[in-house]
Amino acid sequence: MALIKDKELKLYYSIKEVADIVGVSASTLRFWEKQFSELSPKKNAGGIRQYTKEDVDLIALIQHLLKDKGLTIAAARDRLKTSRKAVIDSADIVERLKSVRDELQAMLDELQ
Repeated sequence: MALIKDKELKLYYSIKEVADIVGVSASTLRFWEKQFSELSPKKNAGGIRQYTKEDVDLIALIQHLLKDKGLTIAAARDRLKTSRKAVIDSADIVERLKSVRDELQAMLDELQ
């Protein structure tokens, strides 16, 4: 999924890094871990969460369903279980459209 551009640089991310990348708070991430069984980051010996690229992609999908689509947590959970590929495709399309909108807005600003 192409939602996160520079995530290929690291093997593990801290909860603060993931929160900054996705744009939610760390407490929201911890709450989502309880609500979505698919989201379970590895924890080191000290109990510090270590998120993988796949975890970050899943969090971006959850955020897309909850924030962009306006689904409830229960509906988002069901959507991820039943049609994950469709959710990924939809999120990719939305990201591309946002990128095109931003480019068009930049062109319009230059013309004015």
